[in-house]
Amino acid sequence: MKDATLYLLHIRECTDRIIRYTRGGKEAFLADEMIQDAVLRNLQTLAESTQRLDEGLKVNHPEIDWRGISGFRNILVHQYLSVNPLRVWNVIEQHLPLFWRQSPGCWRKPAMGE
Repeated sequence: MKDATLYLLHIRECTDRIIRYTRGGKEAFLADEMIQDAVLRNLQTLAESTQRLDEGLKVNHPEIDWRGISGFRNILVHQYLSVNPLRVWNVIEQHLPLFWRQSPGCWRKPAMGE
């Protein structure tokens, strides 16, 4: 396993990219397949990075739904033909900010309206 710092950096970078890519709002996201593709790729990378974090870090942060993130990653990777852009937008709008607020300080920097 690589140093957790690399995965924490991936999580932060992916979150930053998703924020940038979705600044145009829901309508812009739903209307532009390139934005959707970019966001999906970063959500997949973010979720994959969380799976590679040390179990000790995860145990110390039970407030984060690690299983839910893993399940979402599996849907993105294995059931990609059935991914609904509206559900992805819900993840961006509802779950990503919550994840960010609950996240360990080591991968955080001011973002998501803080």
